[in-house]
Amino acid sequence: MFGLDGWKLLILLLLATFLIGPERLPEYMAKLREFIKQARSMADGAKTQLRDQMGPEFDDIDWRQYDPRQYDPRRIVRQALFDDDEPGQADAAAPVWEPPRYDPDRVTPYDIDAT
Repeated sequence: MFGLDGWKLLILLLLATFLIGPERLPEYMAKLREFIKQARSMADGAKTQLRDQMGPEFDDIDWRQYDPRQYDPRRIVRQALFDDDEPGQADAAAPVWEPPRYDPDRVTPYDIDAT
């Protein structure tokens, strides 16, 4: 969690207590509680909206495959390097574009708006 361990979090809480003061601390804790409630309700609303838009397919999704902790960059690079392309894919590739050759007999094109 942002590189904070237990001791650093405790020090930050004590520092906040001294800076805010005991008379304003309940007010700020109430604001923090309301912010957390609003964030949770917004997340639940977004989840409900996504579930409504996707329909029954939402329950079929395996959410574990999107967990970033499971990605291994070495495995992804290895797969990208060693997996062959599909056989028909090379034939369907667009032709290589060749730049126009200089012809000294032709007049060089001039665009008055571009210069």
